Amino acid sequence: MKTSPSHIPIINLPSLLRKVIKAYALKAGIRACGCELYRIGRSRNWQLKASFEQLEHIVAFIQDSEEPSWQWLVNYLMSQRQALSHDELMRIAKLKSDITVNQLMARTDCTIAEARKVIDELEWLVE
Repeated sequence: MKTSPSHIPIINLPSLLRKVIKAYALKAGIRACGCELYRIGRSRNWQLKASFEQLEHIVAFIQDSEEPSWQWLVNYLMSQRQALSHDELMRIAKLKSDITVNQLMARTDCTIAEARKVIDELEWLVE
């Protein structure tokens, strides 16, 4: 996975269309989440440019779908997800002011130390 200049991750999706059935619906659903999905030149490989929240929407969309050939993409996206910076963790935690350490860890796959640091800083900001 690469990072674009605006710090939105770019995830390579090798042979995307060969691995799924109803590719048109999958592509439309991904784009409906506000992501950029594009083919790399004339190859069979694709790239996905999506923020953390957009990736969460894509995962939820695929999990809610009835298409079994799309399910591999959930695991692939989760494995390609980049570790979030401290500022990004703070931004996510600020969106839900009553988030717990465990909830933050579950949502972002951050370490317990990172989650505790973010929650502690948020508590100091509120007081």
